[in-house]
Amino acid sequence: MTTAAAATAPSPANRNHARLQSMLRSPILPTLLRMGWPNILMLLAQSGAALVETWYISRLGTSALAGVALVTPLLVLMGNMSQGAMGGGISAAVSRALGAGRRDMADQLVLHAVVINAVLGLAFTAIFLLEGPRIYRLLGANDPAALQAALAYSDVLFGGIVLMWLMNALASVVRGTGNMLVPGLVICGGALIIVPLSPCLIFGLAGLPALGIAGGAWTLLIYYATGTVILGWYCLSDRNLVRLKPARIQPFLMRQILAVGGLSAINPLYTNGMIAATTALVGAYAGTAALAGYGTAVRLEYLLIPMAFGLGAPMVALVGANIGANQPERARQAALTGGAIAFVLGEIVGLCAAIWPLAWLHLFGTDPDMEASGSIYLRIVGPVYGFFAMGLSMYFASQGARRLAWPLLAGLIRLLIVVCGGWLALKMGGGLAGLFAVNAVATVLYGSLVLRAVAAPDWIRAGRSA
Repeated sequence: MTTAAAATAPSPANRNHARLQSMLRSPILPTLLRMGWPNILMLLAQSGAALVETWYISRLGTSALAGVALVTPLLVLMGNMSQGAMGGGISAAVSRALGAGRRDMADQLVLHAVVINAVLGLAFTAIFLLEGPRIYRLLGANDPAALQAALAYSDVLFGGIVLMWLMNALASVVRGTGNMLVPGLVICGGALIIVPLSPCLIFGLAGLPALGIAGGAWTLLIYYATGTVILGWYCLSDRNLVRLKPARIQPFLMRQILAVGGLSAINPLYTNGMIAATTALVGAYAGTAALAGYGTAVRLEYLLIPMAFGLGAPMVALVGANIGANQPERARQAALTGGAIAFVLGEIVGLCAAIWPLAWLHLFGTDPDMEASGSIYLRIVGPVYGFFAMGLSMYFASQGARRLAWPLLAGLIRLLIVVCGGWLALKMGGGLAGLFAVNAVATVLYGSLVLRAVAAPDWIRAGRSA
């Protein structure tokens, strides 16, 4: 770069200031789309890489696929809690501090975010290593081969799950400044490690040991470690608007994160608890092959989570910054705009899945029982995917507003309807179709309740006083 070019190039500080002002002043729709596309690309790449890994593992047989289906809800739970729940609390705290002009407080929040996520990641390592067999039996691991596969994958993956928590803490700090591009590039690039490395470690290619299903878990840990190192360097540098610095741990700053993140952690428990409960019901009712079919089909629903989060993470920053700057009406407009976009995208995915279910299922296997259960699920639940995507995206907006009561209540209602209603449907002879129909009704109700809460005038007044 020439001296003249260097003189005219915006400094990191100027770019960061412009990004903050854009959140507070620029038109909402283009701002949201500009902030959201790196996030959506990142998370689709992340989910796509995980799906590629599942395809590799499916070559090991139906038992291996069923074992991964047992672990996947728990892995997604870790991602949702570290990135969507605690990550949302981190982003909300950082964005509100910046919107209020409290830069020093925002800097101190970085270390607090890292400490909180590190402690939680280590706690979950202990839980899954000690209680793994019991957990997977509760989830429907009646087949010894499926249980063995689940433990081979789980013990490695959850042994290092703290790396996921650390990576997502740092990414959430950067997103709280309104910068979605850097986390998107880092995590998207890191996800590309999975595609070539996973088959090498699973099947023993390129001179590497053949680790079987455990090779997929080792690949994920390498990916998390790489993302943690790069994002850690970025937060230590002056390129980020807030920096990771030595600081004294203060209960007040812990509460700034946990007031949102702690409550938000309940929501992924609802979502993944519902999927885990359905997994157990399907496994007990129809066996291992049907379980593999449901687990494969519901992975498409998991793609809605990153899509909703891709819009939701900018919504956390937009809502938080505008409420911090005492602009609650603009905050609500951002929430409703993001929810509408998420609904349209979710409906497109769900309707395509309902019309062509085998196009998805055949990527992972052709067992007739697997095809049957997976197709029933996608044809019944797929057409209401838009309600799930809308509700989830506006749940993230509610994090920025610190108004989580209705989104959490909606998630609880959905869980109770699916578990209790699904069990009754099976008992009364409704079969898998009845179970999945209950799921569809609960999903519509979930999205509708969250929309009603965000659209209500008192959401604005409550946000202003938060």
